[in-house]
Amino acid sequence: MELMKLAGNLKRLQVSQNELTGSVPDSIFNMSALQMMDFGLNKLSGTLPSDLGRRMPKLEELYCAENNLSGFISDSISNSSRLRKLDLSENSFTGPIPKSLGNLEYLEILNLQGNNFVSDSTLSFLASLTNCRNLRQFWFGRNPLEGVLPASVGNFSNSLFILGGNGCKLKGVIPQEIGNLTELTRISLSNNELTGHIPNTVHRMLSLQELYLQRNKIEGTIPDVICHLKNLGALVLLENHFSGSVPSCLGNVTSLRYLNLAYNRLNSRLPANLGSLQDLIEFNVSSNLLSGEIPLESGNLKATTLIDLSHNYFSGKIPSTLESLDKLINLSLAHNRLEGPIPESFGKMLSLEYLDLSYNNLSGEIPKSLEALVYLKYLNISFNKLSGEIPTGGPFANVTSQSFLSNDALCGDSRFNVKPCLTKSTKKSRRKGVLTGLYILLGIGSLFMLAVGFVVLRLRKTKKSASQVDVSLIKGHERISYYELEQATEGFNEANLLGNGSFSMVYKGILKDGIIFAAKVFNVQLEGAFKSFDTECEILRNLRHRNLTKVITSCSNLDFKALVLEYMPNGTLDKWLYSHNLCLNLLQRLDIMIDVASAMEYLHNGYSTPVVHCDLKPSNVLLDEEMVAHVSDFGIAKMLGAGEASFVQTRTIATIGYIAPEYGQDGIVSTRCDVYSFGILMMETFTRKKPSDDTFTGEWSIQRWVSDSFPGEIHKVVDSNLVQPGDEQIDAKMQCLLSIVELALNCTLVTPDARIGMKDALSKLKKIRLQLVNCRH
Repeated sequence: MELMKLAGNLKRLQVSQNELTGSVPDSIFNMSALQMMDFGLNKLSGTLPSDLGRRMPKLEELYCAENNLSGFISDSISNSSRLRKLDLSENSFTGPIPKSLGNLEYLEILNLQGNNFVSDSTLSFLASLTNCRNLRQFWFGRNPLEGVLPASVGNFSNSLFILGGNGCKLKGVIPQEIGNLTELTRISLSNNELTGHIPNTVHRMLSLQELYLQRNKIEGTIPDVICHLKNLGALVLLENHFSGSVPSCLGNVTSLRYLNLAYNRLNSRLPANLGSLQDLIEFNVSSNLLSGEIPLESGNLKATTLIDLSHNYFSGKIPSTLESLDKLINLSLAHNRLEGPIPESFGKMLSLEYLDLSYNNLSGEIPKSLEALVYLKYLNISFNKLSGEIPTGGPFANVTSQSFLSNDALCGDSRFNVKPCLTKSTKKSRRKGVLTGLYILLGIGSLFMLAVGFVVLRLRKTKKSASQVDVSLIKGHERISYYELEQATEGFNEANLLGNGSFSMVYKGILKDGIIFAAKVFNVQLEGAFKSFDTECEILRNLRHRNLTKVITSCSNLDFKALVLEYMPNGTLDKWLYSHNLCLNLLQRLDIMIDVASAMEYLHNGYSTPVVHCDLKPSNVLLDEEMVAHVSDFGIAKMLGAGEASFVQTRTIATIGYIAPEYGQDGIVSTRCDVYSFGILMMETFTRKKPSDDTFTGEWSIQRWVSDSFPGEIHKVVDSNLVQPGDEQIDAKMQCLLSIVELALNCTLVTPDARIGMKDALSKLKKIRLQLVNCRH
């Protein structure tokens, strides 16, 4: 790495996330006036100088995480007595953790995890760090320390919010004194060799939000005192030796989002009042000794995306109340003693991607309603007592015989390795033949009357008699006519208009069963509308991702074409950015960008054929009830050949302001065009200024405006709503915004190959979010 000679009075040096290689030059440690040095997230090697503290006495922040650094950390590091933040994580440092770190009276953040540090058996370095009364976050996990967690951990200052010591071979019991840390918000002591019980003193830790003790050897019962922790959001105790009951009082901890008690020896019934946890996202009690019926109240877990009750002794029927779990993605009830039928109502859980009901005593037929589960990727109902014909629609088109093993009474397609279903015998008795003839005559008569009625209706309502071509993308509503669609949207009334695109108008509608949807009606009079409709059908038929708009069905004939889409109650990102009475905070905007990046990364890399959206902008980002973002409108999308570098040439032009230079000038489309649009989208989201704003004329663009302000004057361009004077978190927020703007600029470089890939962009956004959340804590 080559660095220019820097002025002796330079106070900040930041060269992080640049994939720098080679050894860290010793000369940079001679910059005695430096207060902040950040060369983290590179590929640098070498060591830190043993006299670093003497050479850099004014240093306040040192970040060198995620490099290939090695060697010892000298005791003299404490000579940098002003150090507030020290991050040495994810390197190859060796030797003991210096006890002199305890002399750093201003130390706030210390991250040593992911190295090869060692310690004595009493972990005496922990006792020395209790002198750091300003310490707020401390990680020392994934080092081969092999010591006993000392009682001195209880002497840490109440300033300590995060304590992370996972995966460092800790032994012994969790000391009672840990209850003294009453302001701690997160404890992570997972993947160790801890024994004993959870100390009852944890009831004093009322600020605790996350408790991770998985993969240890802790035993005894799960103490009821945990239920006193009213702010607890994550309780993860899997792979221990807990026994006894699942505390029923956990149903009172309504702040819980993640509850994982799997791989223990719990042997009670499942408490019904766990159904009170309506904000629970993941619930896992698999591989225990739980018994009794699955509580009906489980259907109240409205926000849950994962439920795993497998490998227990649950009996009785599967409760039909589970049908209300419309956000559920993963459901496993395998290896239990459940009986009765698979509930017909399971077809309503449209988000399901994983369903395992194997190794039970289930009987009856496989409900055809399961054909509606088009996002289902894994289905296992083997080793039951099911009978009847195996459905073939929806997800059943892709499953194999492995899904149906040892259900001897099943029949169906030969690819399932089951016997064929019996057809009616052609040798009928005379009486049956007569009855059959009568039925046929009655059927013909009925069809004739229906045909006459249809002709009459066609004459009366020409527009409303359009037949449909079934290009259904989801089997929940296989057929919907123009007439039904018009009725559901109240005649495509302007009052129901949600928005409009280049070839279409979008209306809000309600089906007879109460489902609210959005109808995207294409203007077939416009040139390109037919192609736009066909493109959306082709792409959305094959793509499945939580951050892409879901299609319910479609309606199509020569005179009318429409897509029926999942309704997004919070509208578009565009609406939220420019509304006078709505406002998104920094974290919300960052989460939306992560959602969009996840969708785009899937389009580019997650499907066999890369897909380029070609029109990424705020009006094509829809927000559901939980403010989760969904990318929509694939009318001008392009499917490429294999490989990210592939491209196509087109005359179709997207929205001005978001178009990559090579797309606008030469019509060349590649995944890097989407990256460029995503960069512009990020700039707009965090500046609240459209790229089509009147101030941007000629060579002066939003990209140029943001670039010229970076980094020193970034506060002049970001949305003033995000950072207010007097904000306690202003430094953390500005650092977050700097990182976001830097990423946006890397997305909008002129040369396509120079732009960052969407996978790396997503990774960086997640790291930015983690840093922001940690600072907030």
